[in-house]
Amino acid sequence: MAAPAHLFPFSSSKTSLSLSPSQISTLRPSIKKFVPNSSVAFPSSSRSALSFRSTTETRPGKRPFICRMAEYQFPRPIPAFAEQETGKFREHMIWRLNNKKQYFGNSVNTIVKICTSILRKFLHLQYGGPGTLMVVPFIDMADTIRARNLPGGDRAARAAVVWAQNNLDKDWKKWTGTGDDDQEA
Repeated sequence: MAAPAHLFPFSSSKTSLSLSPSQISTLRPSIKKFVPNSSVAFPSSSRSALSFRSTTETRPGKRPFICRMAEYQFPRPIPAFAEQETGKFREHMIWRLNNKKQYFGNSVNTIVKICTSILRKFLHLQYGGPGTLMVVPFIDMADTIRARNLPGGDRAARAAVVWAQNNLDKDWKKWTGTGDDDQEA
């Protein structure tokens, strides 16, 4: 048997919550049944953890306070930016891995192709500027290189992460015009 909705107003799928004084008064009797002295205290504090004051009583003449989840919408990926950065990444990885040929042998081009395709997919589908760089594509790079029995998967993924940390957010800010003018000099 489901509990009455007036006892659990928090269980709705709405993203905001506002309790009327009548809803609050229906909650108080149920709390008194389970909690002595009708308050719940933290073990290390004497303050009450639950407060059921009416928002209209605490803020006279104002609209009732409504709690809402704060959500930040990251920008969508920019395909032209993704292509430009993929080209820069490819050039850097060819240069970097050729300088460390003792670890990668004759597999440099194959490793670069794997890393570039994974980064291209990430930039086109998920990267939306600063704060959206994730570690998953770089783990995928190392795993794919390892699965194909190619040498230096971890080193190649590490080089890719370092390049991304040093370049992607900075280049995004330049591309979108949201960067600091002091850093461009």
